[in-house]
Amino acid sequence: MMKVEEKLYQNRYRVDADRPHIKIRDPKICNERCQTQACVYCCPAGCWSFDDQRIGLITDGCLECGTCRVVCDEFANVDWNYPRAGFGILFKFG
Repeated sequence: MMKVEEKLYQNRYRVDADRPHIKIRDPKICNERCQTQACVYCCPAGCWSFDDQRIGLITDGCLECGTCRVVCDEFANVDWNYPRAGFGILFKFG
């Protein structure tokens, strides 16, 4: 049986370096006020991290599922849009 990680590896991602489709509105809110860091634990692609009391976001490999914006309901601190045409996730299997 194929693992989820192996299936995710089949996908490709075209990075839009000029305009990332996810941004943190105010990192200070994530670092100082958020107690759960739900985005880190819920992101299926592992784009979010929390190290040394600081939130991190790398949008490369994002599945564009929108989970991060949903779980950040208390502060609404995620600015999320679909990537521009031609960029973002390229699913191999549909």
